Amino acid sequence: MAQGEDTQAAKGNDRLYQDLARLLIEELASGRYPPGTRLPAERDLAARFSVSRPTVREAIIALEVQGLVEVRIGSGAYVLRLPGDEDKPGFNATAFEVTEARLLFEGEAAALAATQVTDEDIATIERLVHEIAAENLDPNGTEQADRAFHLAIARATRNTAVLKAVENLWALRASSPEAALMHEKARHANVKPVVEEHTAILDALRARDPAAARAAMRAHLSAVLEGLLFATEERALQEARRAIQAKRDRYARATA
Repeated sequence: MAQGEDTQAAKGNDRLYQDLARLLIEELASGRYPPGTRLPAERDLAARFSVSRPTVREAIIALEVQGLVEVRIGSGAYVLRLPGDEDKPGFNATAFEVTEARLLFEGEAAALAATQVTDEDIATIERLVHEIAAENLDPNGTEQADRAFHLAIARATRNTAVLKAVENLWALRASSPEAALMHEKARHANVKPVVEEHTAILDALRARDPAAARAAMRAHLSAVLEGLLFATEERALQEARRAIQAKRDRYARATA
């Protein structure tokens, strides 16, 4: 297994998480972890294979998509079944890969849009920022306004190829099982589009400043990457805190 910090870079034609997923599938097939048992904690797998915890998380998600393990919030990953000969990970695009690609494409799209954007475009994008804020207040809200915001900027480039590229990335975000699962986990951890980040992009577009628009979009999508990395950890931490508080409350009632 490759050594060193995880940079999410490719190793040959594979990524570190793919190598780790294959190794874990081999260990499941060998019977090392029977059905019903819990896999070692992320930190233990990271130390054992000399990779980062985000790499471990992506590998576990690849196994979860195939129905080999079940991740229980605050508890860990449990084996559902042992893999058969047909269980070979397909490795669709992960949420990290899609967001990295978006950072590259949408950063430049924002810069180009800043040179082409019209007052009508600005009005539409500003309205969508308000819609993002409204969606965030709705417990059952979707991220449709967020998607519309980013597509409106791509549309403002007046470049059909740019618009198609951004549309395809958003479609991949929803269609890739790995990416969809990670974003679902982020939503459950209450990770939502940050209005201030979208407002900064809007302000740069309104100023017709390509460099500022590029920087604001890249800062926003870098923050999205960070949110994906820590979403599951934060949810697990919240669950643990609630469990501890419940025990304290029970103890307080018993001794009152």
